[in-house]
Amino acid sequence: MFDSEKTIKLLFAGPVGSGKTTAIRAISDTAPVSSERPWMDARPGGKITTTVALDYSTIQLSPNETLHVYGLPGQDYLDFMGPIVGRGALGAVLLLDASSSSLGDDCCAVVESLARIDPNLKFVIGISKTDITPTFSMATMHALTRRMSLFVPIFSIDPRDPAQVRQLVRALLLL
Repeated sequence: MFDSEKTIKLLFAGPVGSGKTTAIRAISDTAPVSSERPWMDARPGGKITTTVALDYSTIQLSPNETLHVYGLPGQDYLDFMGPIVGRGALGAVLLLDASSSSLGDDCCAVVESLARIDPNLKFVIGISKTDITPTFSMATMHALTRRMSLFVPIFSIDPRDPAQVRQLVRALLLL
């Protein structure tokens, strides 16, 4: 049977707590399939759930084009899922948490995991929680990506804001 629908795949990647699930919820047409569960390592007043598999949703771009959105899990023990889910993706939105004490290491680790999916995978970087992290410096992030020989757009975003998440996706499409 001939299927005239064009399928496009987009990935959201990043460490635990970076805002992947929230960003996907913000831009999806329908409620995402989510595997959020209570987080046993939660800190008081912090994130109380974590994704234990992946998030999935769709966005109807046109009558014949559906964007399939996958949120990759941030836990290391689930990193085998990236190459399986990510095969054929048009690109990725890499989300990072500005309040993380391991922001630079997180960035390096996720970039390496994206390279395992596809060494030529295009991606953009969105950094959440910059508004509550007075020590965060966009200049430091730009210096880090230059040291890694990456020349990708970097944005400060609130993953709850659909307009900001859509801007990340638009930036990816322009690469």
